[in-house]
Amino acid sequence: MADVYRWHLAPEGLATRRQLRAMGLRPGGQDVAAEVHRPRRRRGPLVAYLYRIDHARPVRPMTPARAAALAAAMRARRTCPNCRADVGYCIPRSLGMCVPCHDTPHTWKDTTS
Repeated sequence: MADVYRWHLAPEGLATRRQLRAMGLRPGGQDVAAEVHRPRRRRGPLVAYLYRIDHARPVRPMTPARAAALAAAMRARRTCPNCRADVGYCIPRSLGMCVPCHDTPHTWKDTTS
C-alpha cells in the first residue's frame, strides 16, 4: 500500500507524471510511491499518484517514425468522417463529425441500413 498524504504535504523527492514530464523525466516502470488526496466538499477526494524522482528515467527522444505516427493520429482526429475534410481542429467525439456537417440538416450518413 502506497503512503497517502494530504494536498501540499507530500515530502520532497516525489512528483506526479506531469511534474516529471516538466523535468524531462518519466516514471520508467516504477510503482506508485505515494498518493496525494485533495479533499472536496460533497464528493470523494481527488487523487494524484506520486513517483520517486530518483528512480525516474529520461524521456525517450522523439524519433522520425514516432513523429510521423503522431502526425498521422492527429490528422485522423482532424478529418471529418462525413465530408473527409481536414477541418483544422480535433473533431468533437460528442458530434462525431465537423461542426458544419453537424449543423447542416440531412447530410449525416445513414447507418441504419
